[in-house]
Amino acid sequence: MSTITVPPAGSAVAERPAPAHRPGGRLDSLRLLSYVLMVAVVLIYLYPIAYLVNTALKSDSEFIANPNGIVRHPMVSNFVTAWRQGNFGASVLNSVLYTAVAAGLGTVTSLMIAFPVARGYLKHSKLWAGLFAAMMFLPNTLVTLFQLALHLHLYDTRLGYMLILASGVGVGPLLITGYLGSIPREIDEAAAMDGAGYLRYLLTFLPTLLRPVLSTTFILQAIGVWNDIILATILFTDKSKFPVTLGLFAFKGTYVSQWSLLSAATLIVATPLLIVYVFLQRYLVASVVGGAVKG
Repeated sequence: MSTITVPPAGSAVAERPAPAHRPGGRLDSLRLLSYVLMVAVVLIYLYPIAYLVNTALKSDSEFIANPNGIVRHPMVSNFVTAWRQGNFGASVLNSVLYTAVAAGLGTVTSLMIAFPVARGYLKHSKLWAGLFAAMMFLPNTLVTLFQLALHLHLYDTRLGYMLILASGVGVGPLLITGYLGSIPREIDEAAAMDGAGYLRYLLTFLPTLLRPVLSTTFILQAIGVWNDIILATILFTDKSKFPVTLGLFAFKGTYVSQWSLLSAATLIVATPLLIVYVFLQRYLVASVVGGAVKG
């Protein structure tokens, strides 16, 4: 027979520790919730694009019969017709020129404004940084811009249009000021000891270190230039100088609008920006992360 050993009185009996609470279930629930929210946000942004594509593939009669229905007989020829009717062949080249020059000048201007403020070379640097933020909320003074272009003989000229667009730096100085906090001052001092002048350092050495935020500044300003329609309407009378956005007026009439062709033309105008964003989105992410974490 087996004997049962009874521990002596007063001896401590080893107790098994209670199993630790594992938060795995809670983490999985939070992860699932985050995925659901991300999918919802993606759908919210994709729905207008899908609706636009669906409308662009319809004929006028099918759109009038069922504006919200799914296209039954896709008409890819709408894009060809929209390209010709909107005269996009010439206006696209104009927009490429305006965007490259205005966004490039605006990015350089933002860098030259932000650097002395970020480094404290100007008095009241915090006040200047606050001014950069306030500039984003100031309205566009179209009457003043029109009078300025008229008196400087820049009205109905490509140069005047690009200079005015380049002056609207927007959020660029604020982004660059924040990102410059991740660049040690010792690099400035080392460049000065090597004989690099102020402008040489600012325009040749520093851009390689600020590539993400400069790319972000260029993209954001390029979007504004490419999508501009109000300033171009005010400053241009010569149709040969029109940007691509003014070609959308060719599909809107006084009484009847060609909604299918207008949707196709809108996709033609928006596609170049989408392509640029796909190739440069990593710089946008790097700019935000670098300015927030290191700045």
